[in-house]
Amino acid sequence: MKEITIMHQTIGSNHAPFIIAEMSGNHNQSLERALEIVEAAAKAGAHALKIQTYTADTMTLNIENPDFKIDDSNSLWNGDSLYQLYQKAYTPWEWHKPIFDKALELGMIPFSTPFDETAVDFLEDLDVPMYKIASFENTDLPLIKKVAATGKPLIISTGMASVAELDETVRIARESGCNELILLKCTSTYPATPENTNIMTIPHMRELFNVQVGLSDHTMGTGVAVASVALGATVIEKHFTLRRADGGVDSAFSLEPEEFHALVTETERAWQALGKVTYGPTEHEKASLKFRRSIYTTADIKKGDVITNQNIRVVRPGFGLQPKYLDVILGKKAKTNISAGTPITWDLLI
Repeated sequence: MKEITIMHQTIGSNHAPFIIAEMSGNHNQSLERALEIVEAAAKAGAHALKIQTYTADTMTLNIENPDFKIDDSNSLWNGDSLYQLYQKAYTPWEWHKPIFDKALELGMIPFSTPFDETAVDFLEDLDVPMYKIASFENTDLPLIKKVAATGKPLIISTGMASVAELDETVRIARESGCNELILLKCTSTYPATPENTNIMTIPHMRELFNVQVGLSDHTMGTGVAVASVALGATVIEKHFTLRRADGGVDSAFSLEPEEFHALVTETERAWQALGKVTYGPTEHEKASLKFRRSIYTTADIKKGDVITNQNIRVVRPGFGLQPKYLDVILGKKAKTNISAGTPITWDLLI
């Protein structure tokens, strides 16, 4: 699978998972808080900081019509109109540069999700190093063409998309100039439940489209993300906030700094544990071989005495003959005097 290098980070199975902190609307319309989130994400170990580039007017229409109202008792945003939600959640465009500059200063890769063509033009002026397409826009082929034409690495979340839709999306992205594509398995519910996440799709998607595949994770906690690494995920995206208690449009399913740090640590451990198919002692295990069981004398044995269950036993450590030889040894005679606590070897027997 082709590795992808973005600035100082390489994405691929030979590297620790690439961890993205998604700020989304957790800045709560405060630039000061947004910059605090950037600092906290860097301290927690995030490799990249992602925001979203839109306004309420580029996302939807300000119309009093049931079509534009969220009517779902299970939704965090039930009762809001789409326009009201996006007014609360959007990141002012004049904030992008200070946010990106702070992320760069702290060693993270800053980028964004554009939601229309004007956002792409704006982000190009800021020279972002990569792009993300959100799940709800993964069938917006004109937008995907626009982003792909920049030639920059592109991440696409796959929430709700059928195989046929993904095939069309991937084909259009490649035909339009995208040579470095990453797909993220995603469940577009907020929050998502583990049983509705289906991360077994990750290796299937990787083989189907021959791309790096990761996880855009809206579940609570870090368990699903860690498990996804075991299935080959090379990118993990999680929403990030300073404290869920502070509120905000996405805070309920966002990780706090301590949790995010655990995510970075545990996903790297999961990646390190994958290794390769191997049997027998590893280099580090060889020193432990001596603690296997072997056959030892339990009493002093005189030359010519018969070896019996009364004068030998299988015990630790492993300097004597292996336990499998016990039945062969019983009934043999001692070639010489043997003191108690001696490992049995063939040259002691006749």
